Amino acid sequence: MVAAVAGIVSTPLIWLLNGTDTGQLVGASVQAAVAIGAFVWALLQHPPAGQGQGPVDTAISTGRAEATGGGSAASGVRRPAGAGSGSARAERTGDASADGTGSSASTGIDYR
Repeated sequence: MVAAVAGIVSTPLIWLLNGTDTGQLVGASVQAAVAIGAFVWALLQHPPAGQGQGPVDTAISTGRAEATGGGSAASGVRRPAGAGSGSARAERTGDASADGTGSSASTGIDYR
């Protein structure tokens, strides 16, 4: 957005400061219109306040999660690490137990 504003203001001035003829006036007008279009496009790309912050995952009163023999169990929120930018919340989580090599259990939030 800053670049678009700089283009809107500075480009026509640079064209017009050297003395104006028809070509320079047309060039300044075209470049100003393109910069204004870029500014409007940038405004439309920004999500409205309160939106676009990613998913909001919530796990409340989760049950028991148990995994055996290399298995995986989750009764809460499971989201791959780095996926999304939203928040996650877990309340009153229960017990989790994992038995065996490679087993994992989660009743809250699992970002693996």
